[in-house]
Amino acid sequence: MKLQTLHDLYIDNLKDLYNAENQIIKALPKMAKAATSPQLQQAYTTHLEQTQRQIERLDQIFNELDIKPTGKRCRGMEGLIEEGQELIEENADPDVRDAGLIAAAQKVEHYEISGYGTARTYAEHLGFTKAVRLLDQILAEEKETDAKLTTLAESSINIKAER
Repeated sequence: MKLQTLHDLYIDNLKDLYNAENQIIKALPKMAKAATSPQLQQAYTTHLEQTQRQIERLDQIFNELDIKPTGKRCRGMEGLIEEGQELIEENADPDVRDAGLIAAAQKVEHYEISGYGTARTYAEHLGFTKAVRLLDQILAEEKETDAKLTTLAESSINIKAER
């Protein structure tokens, strides 16, 4: 796809996010299985359900644009997930691994927050009001997940890892 307009860039960004979310769907069960904290396992399970709904919202946006969401590989997310997988494979203390898993998940959240913020701004500029609403919902969920992970890390996981 040749990027000549903001609309082209918007579509490219959406396809990147769509692929990223699909990569996350595959990675979250592995992260949950690697976690020892029941709260962290639950956070991953909850985020998996949320991610599935986010993909449905992206599908709505693509349907409105009459475009297929495929054809883009998100190398950024690929790298972040690979880092998380490396952590899982480390010979680490379980509490330290949990702290690392939160950090890995927050890197993913920050990537998504950036991507959805950009897509939302493009959609607003291009006059796609329904997409703005849907992207706002996703963006709010990503920020909420990041905040929950921070709370979980600061209230228990990091404390256990420090011992």
